[in-house]
Amino acid sequence: MKGFVYIMTNNNNSALYTGIIRDLTERVIQHKVKKHPGSYSARYNICKLVYYESFGTVGEAIKREKQIDLINSLNPEWDDLRLCLDGI
Repeated sequence: MKGFVYIMTNNNNSALYTGIIRDLTERVIQHKVKKHPGSYSARYNICKLVYYESFGTVGEAIKREKQIDLINSLNPEWDDLRLCLDGI
């Protein structure tokens, strides 16, 4: 079954949300109406779809999401890594 990996943000582009889903259109609507009021995406007003990829299977989408989430795990504050290059 087809799957999507997607990235959404808020109007200020100050928070990111990455997910996988089978029905991307429905999921974007859920974010916009804050279907889960206590969630991260509701608290940070995640409502703007900024990226998506389509895959033949949900498994492929999960694999891609893990690659994208690697950025969050290594640099959770999204610091400008250019500053780290000065010593290289």
